Amino acid sequence: MAMKLFLRPHSIPLITLPPKLLFPKNPKPLTISLFCFNTQAQTQIHYGPSLHKGTKPSSQSQNPQQQQEEQSDLMFDEQSFTRVFDLTALRVPAKDCFALESRLRGHLLNWPRIRNVARVPNDDVDPSLLPLLGSTIQQEDLVSLERRIHGKAEGDGDVLSPVLYRDKLAREFNARGFIKFRNLAKISRPKRKKKNVKEEERSEGNKGIGKSEIALVEVVEEEEGEGDLKGLLGDEFKGTRRKWSGPTRLLLLDERYAARKAEELPEAIKVVLKEDTGQSTRSTFELVRCKLTLFYDYWQMDEILEALLPKGIIVPSAFETVGHIAHLNLREEHLPYKNLIAKVVLDKNKPKIQTVVNKIDAIHNDYRTMQLEVLAGNHSLVTTVVENGMRFHVDLATVYWNSRLATERQRLLNGFTYRDVVCDVFSGVGPIAISAAKIVKRVYANDLNPIAVEYLERNCVFNKLEKKIKVFNMDGRRFIQAIFSSDKANSITQVVMNLPNDAAEYLDAFRGIYTDRPKNEDFTFPMIHVYGFSKAQDPEFDFHERLRIALSEVEVNVEMRRVRLVAPGKWMLCASFVLPESVAFADTTRLDM
Repeated sequence: MAMKLFLRPHSIPLITLPPKLLFPKNPKPLTISLFCFNTQAQTQIHYGPSLHKGTKPSSQSQNPQQQQEEQSDLMFDEQSFTRVFDLTALRVPAKDCFALESRLRGHLLNWPRIRNVARVPNDDVDPSLLPLLGSTIQQEDLVSLERRIHGKAEGDGDVLSPVLYRDKLAREFNARGFIKFRNLAKISRPKRKKKNVKEEERSEGNKGIGKSEIALVEVVEEEEGEGDLKGLLGDEFKGTRRKWSGPTRLLLLDERYAARKAEELPEAIKVVLKEDTGQSTRSTFELVRCKLTLFYDYWQMDEILEALLPKGIIVPSAFETVGHIAHLNLREEHLPYKNLIAKVVLDKNKPKIQTVVNKIDAIHNDYRTMQLEVLAGNHSLVTTVVENGMRFHVDLATVYWNSRLATERQRLLNGFTYRDVVCDVFSGVGPIAISAAKIVKRVYANDLNPIAVEYLERNCVFNKLEKKIKVFNMDGRRFIQAIFSSDKANSITQVVMNLPNDAAEYLDAFRGIYTDRPKNEDFTFPMIHVYGFSKAQDPEFDFHERLRIALSEVEVNVEMRRVRLVAPGKWMLCASFVLPESVAFADTTRLDM
């Protein structure tokens, strides 16, 4: 047994002691108190459901050799994550359920995604049939009700329910051979919800209570525990239940009361049971034992991965979502388990996520496209992304898209007005250009990738903004020189250069763009927004120096902002500044000489 020792010196403050006691001539040994604590008490499992709690169903027992074969194939059985928990429930009439739920709020089950009220199957009754039963339920009424439910009520004068009557007519029409009414049975019968394959497999041999895709509540015992209630409520109490006493509900009590008897329950539950037997010796409330089964669909993604991955490996919990595609960026330690991780991500994010991909290598090409590996789901990388109220068609195999920059793009758009004319040098498929076209007067969008330009034009038409956007397909430096040498230069007020890896190197294209024009004209110098990366200790200073070198300008008034941390020690920044007049009218002939 592991032990821990804590040393605690004398608790008297030294400042309050006189010097003789602080430094005596004959010092006495210092007394030290030793306290021992057992570390096993710190390893208790906390409240709530956990894969480390509960029991596995007996049908899921596997041989160790079979488990090793499944792990070697990087596959796992979803049924191995099924857990059964023993609970105690209070079975009450349906009409008293909500009132008792508020009274026993602190003593009911409080697990996430699990309702503490469960229905009892085959226990409800049509409200139109309640007047037939009256205040007291007789055995004859039950027989009559059962005959009406099962369609055997015409002989004793009772009227069939409307659903059973239509079903009876449909069967008679089909039996008599009316050809024109061969679809009458399908039309007259109420629609039935189709069960999933997983639900059908789980429901085989399990008639449960409150069943759903994630959990199943089963009553283990219904008439046991009579002696416990007799000792609690008196010897004259008759704890037997009738065959049917009306619709009931199950109030699932907290897991702390699972193994307790009726005498050991809290006073609030005892008071409810005693109030029920105040006027009659026959109780309408009943304590029953239940089994709560939690299936694979109940557990969260991180809980499943924590149980599957070896100890010491960080559980991947974040990924980028691009339409129906989940884009992972796995570490080297995760690569042996990439297929397993992808399956869990796909299962836990359906139906929104249909494809899981992983980036194989860093981006090195001029088009900024990523090399992706499909790990799970369908192999289609063409998707539709909704951002800022716009819809964009994207093919991740041939164009670049980053959903994590949606907040930064929105911040940039908030600074535009209806009088602005925007020039997007590296537009891609148009997340900034198309969104800005709905705000500003005019947009000029450019990209080097011809496939991205094709998607850009398609997205312009798809969002009905093709009249406000003019698309170009050329190099960024050539585009800047061409657009500012034309008659459109005076109207441009905003320039966006969102190519963090190389955008700063294209700033030299702005030198001397107005040299051919007289200085006495009215010029509107554009606001330039340029993005870049920096690994320096002071990223703002480093990026500012790179901007000054690219512009060949000693002093540039720049507004710097950190966008996000791309990697440990690597920041993405955005620098916004008005194009200096000295740069716009710079003499480029001296530099050429």
